[in-house]
Amino acid sequence: MIPESIIQYLESQGIPFERKSHLRAITAQALASSLHVSGFQVAKSVILQSDDALLICVVSAPDTVNLDRVASVTGTRNLRLADEAEFAPRFPGCEVGAEPPFGGLYGLPVVVDEHLRDESLVLFRAGSHTEALELRYDDFMNLEAPYLGNIIHDRPHKSREDESAEVAPSPY
Repeated sequence: MIPESIIQYLESQGIPFERKSHLRAITAQALASSLHVSGFQVAKSVILQSDDALLICVVSAPDTVNLDRVASVTGTRNLRLADEAEFAPRFPGCEVGAEPPFGGLYGLPVVVDEHLRDESLVLFRAGSHTEALELRYDDFMNLEAPYLGNIIHDRPHKSREDESAEVAPSPY
């Protein structure tokens, strides 16, 4: 179940969203499979630790974060993956591994991979392994005003024809 604080945050900012219930899915790729969508449409939060702060990196499900590229985009030094014990207390009410990308709610900077802009609608974990949120990419970017750049390890060219599932746009 999505924590009420997340729903209130989005509603208070006038951000339209759709809740998507799904089978329990621990990984972002499993979430994509459960909802029958491309992994490129599912955004996962990767929590990094710098010398003095946590930050949320948002990348597509099949992608991996390139720490050097994140450092270049943000000007941050000494980045590493954060341990669960370091970040879990910052996300009250959220299941570990289902951290939402809403840095504005949690007082954390957000870095978004530029490849996500290829998706008009994006699915996000929102504190739950059984429910996700679908938002317009542009609404998310306007809400969070994140750093934006190429922060992933290079991937092969993605073709729409190669994707196994497409999703019709939501009516909201």
